[in-house]
Amino acid sequence: MRVGVLSDSHDRVPAIAEFARLFREAGVGMVLHAGDHCSPFSLSPLLAADLPFAGVFGRNDGDHQGLLAEASKGMGTELYDSPHSVDVAGVRLLVIHDLSDVAERSVDAHAVVIHGCSHIRQSRTAGSTLLLNPGEACGWMFGVPTAAILDLETLTVEFLLLDEAEWKK
Repeated sequence: MRVGVLSDSHDRVPAIAEFARLFREAGVGMVLHAGDHCSPFSLSPLLAADLPFAGVFGRNDGDHQGLLAEASKGMGTELYDSPHSVDVAGVRLLVIHDLSDVAERSVDAHAVVIHGCSHIRQSRTAGSTLLLNPGEACGWMFGVPTAAILDLETLTVEFLLLDEAEWKK
């Protein structure tokens, strides 16, 4: 199974919509978001893509109730407090906004830890755990919206980067 991975979308709806389109084209089975959606309307492109979606709250998600209400409009759409542990296709995943908020033993207990907060895309291992930060879906800090696709069978990561022609239409 392939999983689309987002973080730090910060209301950048055109970029979120383009990533949702790319995820569908790539045959992604679900989307995981590591927080900082920001406003409830930022979930709309993911709901419209009709992909199962789960995410955690980040530091800049002020309207938790509004986000939960918007998420409830979709089938298979869930938002959780960070961190959230879940098994997907037999792989134990931890989704957290800020990696520094989780104990090392929690990292070690998961095959994959998906995190955000720093806005810096990165894929590395710590022991036998894959640590994945898809970067910033918004592109506000570094100028390029980024996301990732994680293959749960091989634990390989493909980073997606948008240029302006792809999402500023």
